[in-house]
Amino acid sequence: MTLTKFGSDLYETLWQPVDVQSSATASTTAVLRVMNERAVFAEVFRLGQASRPELAGITGLSKPTVAVALNNLEDAGLLRQFGRRAGPAGRSALLYEVRPEAGYVLAVDIGRAFVRTALTDLVGDIVARKEEPSLGSHDQDLVVQLTRIADELAGTAGITRGDITLAVFGTPGIHDKADGSLHLAPNLPGWERRDSLAQLAGITGATYVVENDAALAAMGEATYGLGRGVRHFVYVSIGTGTGMGIVIDGRLYRGFRGAAGEIGYLPIGDGDPLLDQPESRRRGMFESVASAAALVATSQRLGMTGNRTAKDVLDAARAGDEAARRTVDLEIDYLARALAGVTAILDPELVVLGGGVGGHADDLLSRPLVEQLGRLVALQPPRIEVSTLGTDAVLLGAIASGLTAARDLLLDRAAPSASR
Repeated sequence: MTLTKFGSDLYETLWQPVDVQSSATASTTAVLRVMNERAVFAEVFRLGQASRPELAGITGLSKPTVAVALNNLEDAGLLRQFGRRAGPAGRSALLYEVRPEAGYVLAVDIGRAFVRTALTDLVGDIVARKEEPSLGSHDQDLVVQLTRIADELAGTAGITRGDITLAVFGTPGIHDKADGSLHLAPNLPGWERRDSLAQLAGITGATYVVENDAALAAMGEATYGLGRGVRHFVYVSIGTGTGMGIVIDGRLYRGFRGAAGEIGYLPIGDGDPLLDQPESRRRGMFESVASAAALVATSQRLGMTGNRTAKDVLDAARAGDEAARRTVDLEIDYLARALAGVTAILDPELVVLGGGVGGHADDLLSRPLVEQLGRLVALQPPRIEVSTLGTDAVLLGAIASGLTAARDLLLDRAAPSASR
């Protein structure tokens, strides 16, 4: 799978080029040169391949300035020459492209049941990927598992873990940067301890980022899915847990503590006996009545037997089972009330549904959900669509954000030698 030329407003860093040929201050030349190299690299990255005249026209830099930037980036191992393109009067222009092997990104989606991983080169080509049941019942076991997987992926790509530029870990809950722990993630025991996330540093030995999984899924949608070109949308995941990624004005919104989108804690479902149980205080009210486990519990309370998974309930509803149908109706009611609150506050253009329940029940949820939401909100409700990315949404978001961060890391590392 190839994931190239991503340029969403969520992630693209805008570098303003300055022509160093006109700079009169010697002490600022190195800084301006680095800025111009970033601008040139960003355009080559965006276009896939480009010539010096093309880059001069796009960036507004002079051809000599572009030539210097290209030479420095080539010396740093970030760009390479790639043939020629025919021009007017028989002239041809030398083409440049990003060296794929100049850097690697490890993307990891840590779920309760599975861990999904992918290794990409610097242009976004997935060179290896793996999915297997999670050993997340204990944090140290999960670290051992992820370290082994990283070794296997790197070996498949013909590199070592030490060659990985950046690792991006998508997890439920909120990364507390002050104490290095993970909050609001009851499905990942052990990670709530102080400095527990520091264990992730040893998996690749590279720089690493921890991001909320729903936020990453929203990034994935914005870059590769239904959110492309949509300035205001939310991604709502209903599965083992519940979560929401929020995109406002083309950018991911995290909130003051990074907890924006923790929709599981929204007080909803008034009157349901599940809300009086201690579990609802730990997991949140909405999650206690709307998640996959809640779907099963509700169906059993309504008299359905023999069902063990949310899929069982959904399949039974499709087959006409009365208890299953009533369960789905309650799910729609809970979700509509939650989305009514989201719509009233954020006014999104689009709601993307994902997760094990939300992403696999389009035929049961979408139309009645729109109708119910229309009765709850004063204005026209947002579009509601099921994600086309499926279970890869979080992983693709980790890749998208990781590629940009890895690019910036490599440019930072190249800057001292490039600016001499």
